[in-house]
Amino acid sequence: MLIPLFLFQKRALASPMFYLSEYLESHHETYYARLRGISRENDWTGWVEFFLTAITAQARTNTARVRGILDLYAEMKLRISDLIRSQHSLKVLDALFDRPVFQAGEFMRAGVPKPTASRFLTALRNAGILQVLRPARGSQSAVMAFRELLNRAEGREVL
Repeated sequence: MLIPLFLFQKRALASPMFYLSEYLESHHETYYARLRGISRENDWTGWVEFFLTAITAQARTNTARVRGILDLYAEMKLRISDLIRSQHSLKVLDALFDRPVFQAGEFMRAGVPKPTASRFLTALRNAGILQVLRPARGSQSAVMAFRELLNRAEGREVL
């Protein structure tokens, strides 16, 4: 977490949301070897090369994910508008991108009248845009997920 905070402080990032964990975990053997190289052989050059490679690779990965999410937003803007044909289409879209996992009751507080929101949720579920993670039980509303957004954000199938 120190890396994104440092980059944020140096104004290299607009907000401290750039994490190297994914790269470091997938290259953990090299990561530890480079750290050992510092303590055993004072090999700072090897460490800096590895670290800069990590930053570059993770930046490319993050950029591709952001582009994928922006493409999904544009695609869903048209799809949801065609599907629900309402003045509330943009509110629905923004609510899904704001909280891709939510309770149906939370969605209904997104500024859409309750009966209309319920109809929209049904339409989105029937169209395969939303997936029910936990059905409604008693007074608890259903938990739903916008699977495609979660998968693009993670860069892999999570649901």
